[in-house]
Amino acid sequence: MSASRRLPNFSALRAFEAAARHENFSRAAEELHLTHGAISHQVRALEQELGRQLFVRNGRQVKITSDALKFAQFLGKSFADIAVAADAMRAASINQRLTVTSIPSFAARWLAPRLGRFIDLHPDIEVVLQSSGQLQDLARDGIDVGIRFGRGNYPGMVVERLMGDVYYPVVSPHYRGGELPAEPQQLPLQTLLRSVEPWSPWLRAAGVDMPEPSGGVMFEDLSMLIRSAADGNGVALVRHVVAMQEIASGQLVRLFDIATPCPDEYFFVAPMASAGRPQVVAFRDWLLEEIAAFQRQQLK
Repeated sequence: MSASRRLPNFSALRAFEAAARHENFSRAAEELHLTHGAISHQVRALEQELGRQLFVRNGRQVKITSDALKFAQFLGKSFADIAVAADAMRAASINQRLTVTSIPSFAARWLAPRLGRFIDLHPDIEVVLQSSGQLQDLARDGIDVGIRFGRGNYPGMVVERLMGDVYYPVVSPHYRGGELPAEPQQLPLQTLLRSVEPWSPWLRAAGVDMPEPSGGVMFEDLSMLIRSAADGNGVALVRHVVAMQEIASGQLVRLFDIATPCPDEYFFVAPMASAGRPQVVAFRDWLLEEIAAFQRQQLK
């Protein structure tokens, strides 16, 4: 567009179109959250710019001229077109959003530290990561992807196994002044921290004859369990994927070489309606590659 085709002030055009539609400056002011005086001022400024009268005034009563009515109708259609185009842009933005829900321990300790790599690969996708221990209805809650820890029975969903996990005991190197248990049979004499994951399967595998620990704090959040163990409060039974950061940093030490497989595994879950969306496919592919790389690293 050439510089000579200067557009009138947009605010003045909006004020005029609303005033023309209502044929009342006060109602136009209410619609646009302005004062009556502001509407009147905008309309007069537009009249001066166009060089012609748009309304015939009789006190506070106004009547639009026939030419101005045609102009207002054209503006109304143009504003409607702008609104449609803006809605399309918003929809495109929403279409690039990816909402992922995960159990808190996996979200905080495995997924979140790696998520930056996915965003680097797909900067146009906005990722919303929610952590929840609840089994949400993904489709109802508008969630694209769920990462679940369970048996894989999620009816009506697209389900793909990601990986399994194992349990083993860990402890702070400073626990009891560094006097750490040397063999599983010493565990009955230790403070065993409790969580929603029972000790009994591991104790049986290790040949330790003792009942399931009772009393004390029951940790539902495995991150809090790991924090308590790192603070030297006792021995914790942990999942490898959840505790490996503290083990790598030396805050926790793995006890013994005995590990028992978790009966539950990690699964990628997506509602049927979401599974084929480009950002869901991209996330699934990236996630599988990350898990493959993680598992290769564990074998080294």
